[in-house]
This record gives sequence, C-alpha cells and structure tokens, in this order.
Amino acid sequence: MGLPESLERRETRVGVIGLGYVGLPLAVEAAAAGFPVLGLEKEEGKRARIASGEAPYEGMDGERLRGLLEEGRLEIGGDREGLRECDVLCICVPTPLSRTRDPDLAYVEEAAREAGEAILLGRRPKLVVLESTSYPGTTRQVVLPLLEGMGIKPCADFHLAYSPERVDPGNTRWRLDNTPKLLGGINECCADLAERFYGSFVERTVRVSSPEVAEMAKLLENIFRGVNIALVNELWMLCDRMGLDVWEVIEAASTKPFGFMPFWPGPGLGGHCIPVDPFYLSWKAREYDFQTEFIELAGKVNVNMPYFVTGLVTRAMNRAGRNLRGSRVLILGVAYKPDVSDTRETPATKLVFLLRREGAEVVYHDPYVPEFAVGGEAVRRVDLTPETLRSCHCVVIVTDHNGVDYGLVEKSGLPVVDTRNALRRFSKAASGTGSG
Repeated sequence: MGLPESLERRETRVGVIGLGYVGLPLAVEAAAAGFPVLGLEKEEGKRARIASGEAPYEGMDGERLRGLLEEGRLEIGGDREGLRECDVLCICVPTPLSRTRDPDLAYVEEAAREAGEAILLGRRPKLVVLESTSYPGTTRQVVLPLLEGMGIKPCADFHLAYSPERVDPGNTRWRLDNTPKLLGGINECCADLAERFYGSFVERTVRVSSPEVAEMAKLLENIFRGVNIALVNELWMLCDRMGLDVWEVIEAASTKPFGFMPFWPGPGLGGHCIPVDPFYLSWKAREYDFQTEFIELAGKVNVNMPYFVTGLVTRAMNRAGRNLRGSRVLILGVAYKPDVSDTRETPATKLVFLLRREGAEVVYHDPYVPEFAVGGEAVRRVDLTPETLRSCHCVVIVTDHNGVDYGLVEKSGLPVVDTRNALRRFSKAASGTGSG
C-alpha cells in the first residue's frame, strides 16, 4: 500500500499540486509534521519566490518555511515527474467561473491527469485528495472517471477522497492545524487513508459519508455567509431610504444574547470563495430541475452593491456642490478584506470601473497592494497624507485595513462614503468607548 499502515512519515512522500493560499499552507504543515513534501507550482515567478524562502501570503511564517526548505523536508518544483515518487497527491488548484458564470474545472482536470500519470508511471497505489472547492459530484463524476479512463482502478491503484480547504487568509487564530478538517472518500478504504493522513497533522478530522457531503458542506459554509451579507446589504439600502443608520440598527440587534448573529454590510463581496461558490451550486442544481432562487437572489444583491455605492458617492458629491465628473475620488483599500493583499473578486474593481465611467478620476491608497489595475488600466496609488487629501474631492472607504489613519480622513472635511463603518469604529476606539 502506497501509504504505509504504520503511517511512517519519513516513508510517506506527499505531493501538493498548486501552491496558492490553499496548497502552500498544506505543504508546510505536512512537511512540519515529518512528511517529505514536494510542492508543485507551474507559475515560475511564484515558484522562485517560494523556493527562495519568501512567504507570499499574509499570516504565513516565513522563518518556518525557510527552515523546512533548508532541512530538505519541503521541496518546491515545477516538474510533474516528481509526483511519481509520491504516495499522497493533494490537488489544490483554482476553480474559477467562466465568462458565463459556469464552473471552469480545467485546472482540476489537468491536475487529475497529472495525478493519473504519476500513478501509472510511479509508485502505487496513491491517495489522491481533491481540496479545491467545487460542486457536489466533482470528485466522483469528474476526477474519478478521468483516473479510471487512464486504465487505473480505485483501491487497486489509487484511493480517492475529497477534503475541502477552509483557509481564511490573514487569520492567525484559525489555521490549518486547528481548524476541523472535513473529508469524505469514494469508499470506506479511501476515507480511512485520508483520515489517517490528515489526522497526523490536524487536531480534528470530521469524516462524512461521501465526497458529495463534504463538497456540499463546503459550499454551504460560504453560501451561508454570502446570503446573510446580502440580507444586511439589502437592509442597508432600505435604511438609506428611510434615513436610518444600518450599523446602529445591527449593533442594537446584536445586544440580543440568543437567536441573532451579526453580519455587516459592505460594497460587495470579494475573495476566492464567497462570490463564486453560489454559482457552482446553482449550476449543479439545474441538472436536477431545481432553481436555487433564494441563493441566486442573494448573489444579485451582492453583485449590485458597487452600483449602490456609486450612487452614494454621486449624492455625497452633489451635496458638496460638485459633480462626480471631473472630480478626484480616493479609494481607501482595494484588497477584498482587511489586512491582506488579496484582490481576487474585490468589489473595488467594479467600483473603480463605475466611477471612471461617470467621469471621475480615481486614485487609491492601500498599504498591502502596491499595484492595482482595472480593465487593463492602472489605478494610481497614493500615500495617505494631508496633501493627498487636499487634492481629492471625496473619499470612499472600501476596505477597512487596520493601521490606516482614519483620524486624518475625518479631519479632512471631505465627503466620505464609509462602506465599512470604519470612521465610527475609529472614533469609538479613540474615545475608549469600544466598538459595536
């Protein structure tokens, strides 16, 4: 058996296909647990940075990464032939949407073929685990047939399981090792091996009856958040018409000690999961003649938020006696969440596009994002200084990074569209009254 019954880590070589936000932390954790690990990354620049010991993602311990590389416990490469000598293959590749918002599994299919080739030409059987987020059925209906189509058989030549990533970039409290790890195998033997593998370096594994359950659970986790954010975003739009402060409303509701969980509105959704996952499920649901109307409605609400914010900017400028056309708008924060550099699916992209379409000049300040472009056109980055503020006509807080001088913004006298309630939280913190 490729994965030894004793789980002797020095004899069990792990290959991780894809070293993004999911794959690299997994490779590091497995290597730290004693497994010899090969991390496969095709993007040359990223591969070179990681191989040199650079931690490319927020929250990663660069010193730990360099130590594993220097000790030879973690190897970074771009040649898939190295996968042949691995006993465990973890697929951690992107699962984007097509232009028509249908699932694009090209990366998963390519990685599955690489895994199949490694099984055919190398040590077998191997444990193959898909970690990439996708619709229920991907493991059994896409990956399994690809492997079987290469003339290799489950249990005899390979074991297959699904274990969804639960990565929150920049979160130092919940890491891979202390976040419960869901897993489901295509049969009990596959689940046994996956549980033994992950159980050797995560505190808790949660085994479910099938890959489909694990795939659906992953989607539910993110759709739950997206739907609730859509609810408060819609409430924000209503409160705006009624002249109510939506943040005060939510803070007031949050004082109830049971039956309520606060979510906060914003300019739209971003990141690698929440804006994408609902479309994976709604696409799959159509196969069963089922319309996920509630989920799709939430998606529409969140997608439309940059338009609502553009309207707020226009109104703020009008109240200040200026037209949006010909004015300079400063965007504070273009990353999709605070204190990270990740701009995937950031609502700032759509907002910049809309403001430019209305004739505004847009500049941005983000301490984590040195370069930002929309539609192939760079957005000029500026420092947050009194001089910068004097040259602008409006400020839009899109991402509430910590460490930004919101007091300077407050003192500028400029119209401010605060989509994150950052100024109020700053004022409460400065006065020592705490935040809601």
